[in-house]
Amino acid sequence: CGRNSDAEKDVVQNAKRRWPAVNFEIREVAVGNNNTVKEVSAALKDLDSIKDVDVIVITRGGGSFEDLLPFSDEVLVRLVPAAKTPVVSAIGHEKDSPILDLVADYRASTPTDAGKRVVPDMFEELNYIEGLRARAVRYLENRIDNDLHRIETTRARAFQGITNRIALGREQIAKLMAQVTALSPQATLDRGYSVIQ
Repeated sequence: CGRNSDAEKDVVQNAKRRWPAVNFEIREVAVGNNNTVKEVSAALKDLDSIKDVDVIVITRGGGSFEDLLPFSDEVLVRLVPAAKTPVVSAIGHEKDSPILDLVADYRASTPTDAGKRVVPDMFEELNYIEGLRARAVRYLENRIDNDLHRIETTRARAFQGITNRIALGREQIAKLMAQVTALSPQATLDRGYSVIQ
């Protein structure tokens, strides 16, 4: 951005309103004379080499067609898509359209728009996180309820299975007792027979 420019203030103030903890690495350069292409290109290369820079905003307030010509210069236009860091073009106003707007990763209609687009809104993010937290709680509660239901069902089946096995075992024991009793010599004696020796 230009030195002590309104465009810089617009980007910084609007970004800080949305995300107060945002940090800026600002390069003030010429944005309206013969050195513009050279200085903006150098600042772009410098910022692109810093690993902590998440996005680069090239910004300038409005002006005449001639004032904005440096932002259509081939050298600068080739550097922007070659950058590893995403580049936002915030040159002039909605009606201004230097070629830089066409090659940037995002074209902001104004510097104010750029400030709003480069950072998320803190309150929206907090609401989103709260929504995710509530969904996670509901998911865990449902999972616990389902697991408890499955455990209770399994326990009931196991109890019923054991009860059935015990009943079946008692029936088998009763049948065996009846067979043993029927085949017992004592049963013969009980029916009136005797054994004489």
